[in-house]
Amino acid sequence: MSEEDALSILDRSPLLRLIFYPHGDLFPPLSTPNITDYLSEVEEGVRIGCRFYKSSPEDPSLLYFHGNGETAGDHDGIAPLYNERGINLFVADYRGYGSSDGTPTFTNMINDAHVIFKIFGKIIEREGHRKTLFVMGRSLGSMPAIELAFHYGDNINGLITESGWGNNFRRLWGHLKPSEIEAISDENIAFLSKIKMRSIRRPTLIIHGEHDNLVPVREAEELYQNSGAEDKEILVIPNADHNNLIILGQDKYFQTIETFVRAHR
Repeated sequence: MSEEDALSILDRSPLLRLIFYPHGDLFPPLSTPNITDYLSEVEEGVRIGCRFYKSSPEDPSLLYFHGNGETAGDHDGIAPLYNERGINLFVADYRGYGSSDGTPTFTNMINDAHVIFKIFGKIIEREGHRKTLFVMGRSLGSMPAIELAFHYGDNINGLITESGWGNNFRRLWGHLKPSEIEAISDENIAFLSKIKMRSIRRPTLIIHGEHDNLVPVREAEELYQNSGAEDKEILVIPNADHNNLIILGQDKYFQTIETFVRAHR
């Protein structure tokens, strides 16, 4: 079985409806000197909305994939916390989210990430930004972020995951048939994120909440244990759940990201 076959199992399973919550932007489109919206064509007739929060062309850039209940526009409040630490933040939506076209599936999410990665590289070059690039994914977004680090390790400076899965939605596998669980668990294919991590050599930072009830902290531990990077770090925010780890550990969260980016820029 190939990775594409494994993705197709998730696409035709109840997991598709359980994971994706497509919805429109809660914020109006913005276009200011340091915030630019893009509609990136990932295939003919399908465009993905992205928002670029810029600090300086001399700063490193972070390509960010958000969680399943968020949109790019939801990051208007948090983006300044990256910018003030000298990090340009480029947030990509999924199909059906925000201003994006189409319908989200696991296959589309992964395939679109490759196209967005290449488009963002061209944006950086065209706008004269420093060619220092990190990829980051939160929760659902850890899956495309790890996918890009797996395929484009030579083109990135580091990988960051936050509240990410090592075993692609393992807590929901009860909705799958035993044969499907066996197929996607096959360690001979690079499907599970923890398997891909074994081939990722770029510096890696893994962040998780200690009491995450949606994605147990053991998922982060498996990502860390399977990471092939010599330079790797795991930050567990004490007492934090899936959606409040920035609230409970904001200073440590951003200090750790800033230190990581500065060390590998």
